[in-house]
Amino acid sequence: MAGIDTNCMTLTRFVMEEQKKHPGASGDLTMLLQALMTAVKAVQTAVRRAGIANLYGFQGTTNVQGEEVKKLDVLANDCFINMLKSSYSTCLMVSEENETVIEVETEKQGKYIVTFDPLDGSSNIDCLVSIGSIFGIYRKVSEGAPGLADALQPGTQLVCAGYALYGSATMVVISTSKESGVHGFMLDPTIGEFVLTHPTITLAPKGKSIYSLNEGYAGTWNEAVKEYVNNKKFPKNGKSYSSRYVGSMVADVHRTLVYGGIFMYPSSASAPKGKLRLMYEANPMAFIVENAGGLASTGSGRILDVQPSSIHERCPVFLGSSTEVNEIIELYKKHNIQ
Repeated sequence: MAGIDTNCMTLTRFVMEEQKKHPGASGDLTMLLQALMTAVKAVQTAVRRAGIANLYGFQGTTNVQGEEVKKLDVLANDCFINMLKSSYSTCLMVSEENETVIEVETEKQGKYIVTFDPLDGSSNIDCLVSIGSIFGIYRKVSEGAPGLADALQPGTQLVCAGYALYGSATMVVISTSKESGVHGFMLDPTIGEFVLTHPTITLAPKGKSIYSLNEGYAGTWNEAVKEYVNNKKFPKNGKSYSSRYVGSMVADVHRTLVYGGIFMYPSSASAPKGKLRLMYEANPMAFIVENAGGLASTGSGRILDVQPSSIHERCPVFLGSSTEVNEIIELYKKHNIQ
């Protein structure tokens, strides 16, 4: 009667119930996810108060990618690092903002490796466009002290992946496997908890007729991408597709996950390996999209199969409804593009 669910499914409760399905589970992943959610809550609070707290604008430095660092980038990165260290469940971290891997102090080490983009789409901060955070979680694979080899795992080895979207509301979408599915939790500010609002998100094989990419680079695309976009703009039969592009990967992928269609960030003449980073952008998103029933490809292969050679490696990205991604894959084959 009062509009309050007295038995709501919070993210913490959901993760605990998932843990019970695995009798051998230690609870470390649960603790790690709780630490991540604390970081997300802190970052979303900073994002909401950015203007009032004078957090807009540049820090005056550039990150390892050569991108100008915003004040919120630094705050979000520090928050993620500190929360993850304090969880006692991770031993190594890879962040977009740090040139090398971040090793946790020995006395605080756990068995997981976390890769993350603490504030995706930060170039849109000042104009109030939706931004987000992305993370992927792996198990340590080596004996002894953690090292680079523990971080350089293909996406097929992901234990869990997710993203947070700071938009009209704050939402977290996570997945631990194809069997458990993909689930969305919205932050209820009245109780300070993420509540399950989108159970078992499923990506239709053929969703809405939407394609999403930066058409400003059209002159530098390969022939497969040019043909695909031209077919959607000027179809021989039926209506043309709608073009939707925010410029924040989290926002564009979330829309694709909810409505269907395809999100693309292909290689170009200026970025022959693509622009998006494999370990903390492409892999977590590919993991989520595949577990929701979609496909994620570089055009010439599955994103999750790519063996990273460096922590900031880049790759082309095509992900979304299987019908659309398969079409771009066939065009890559047609034009013999590797």
